[in-house]
Amino acid sequence: MSGEAIYNRIAMLRAERGISRRQLADALGVHYQTVGYLERGEYSPSLFLALKIAEHFEVAVEVVFSTAPFPRIGAEKAG
Repeated sequence: MSGEAIYNRIAMLRAERGISRRQLADALGVHYQTVGYLERGEYSPSLFLALKIAEHFEVAVEVVFSTAPFPRIGAEKAG
């Protein structure tokens, strides 16, 4: 169902912390390609995996995932 996209900030959180897809995958117990699929929005995580990702980054799940696109960084300051 194309109208049920899940948006995420996984790549941004990984970059902020300087960890690779493989390192995140190992920490979560998933294949590193799964992290890539998640980041590109090609795969929506289970609730369990979404919670594990948020827990790994020590943030609320809403910081990582959303049903609406996240605003571009700096977009709220424009204008």
